[in-house]
Amino acid sequence: MARKPTAADQALRLDNQICFAVYSTAHAFNRVYKPLLDRLGLTYPQYLVMLALWERDDVPVKDLGERLFLDSGTLTPLLKRLEAAELIKRTRSTEDERVVLIALTAQGHALREKAKAVPQSILAASDCTVGELLAMKDEIVALRDRLNAVLGE
Repeated sequence: MARKPTAADQALRLDNQICFAVYSTAHAFNRVYKPLLDRLGLTYPQYLVMLALWERDDVPVKDLGERLFLDSGTLTPLLKRLEAAELIKRTRSTEDERVVLIALTAQGHALREKAKAVPQSILAASDCTVGELLAMKDEIVALRDRLNAVLGE
């Protein structure tokens, strides 16, 4: 006779893990984004960089990395590929040569117009209202911030 699962057993079930729900949702998001971003010539991480730069241009690499939660080892190759695609340019700060600034090129600015359709496509694919998605995002951001606080970040 099989024993009844304990609370500890239930806690170890894959489907009960918040991390797995977030991970598998992120994976689904990436699959939905891929054809949309392919049309823009961007990968998902490159799209995140472009979103950040469309909000605030001519930004130090360090600030961009902090905004995106990316270390320089991850961010630098992304920036090199975006620069090779002529979407961004990297320049040294005239005030402090140790600081590298990232700025959009004319092509990078122009890509923003093409990207405007992406959020609406994601909204349609989610079959959620804007309010529902914003509420979920707020909950996820709050969780992320609490986890980062535990880590001292």
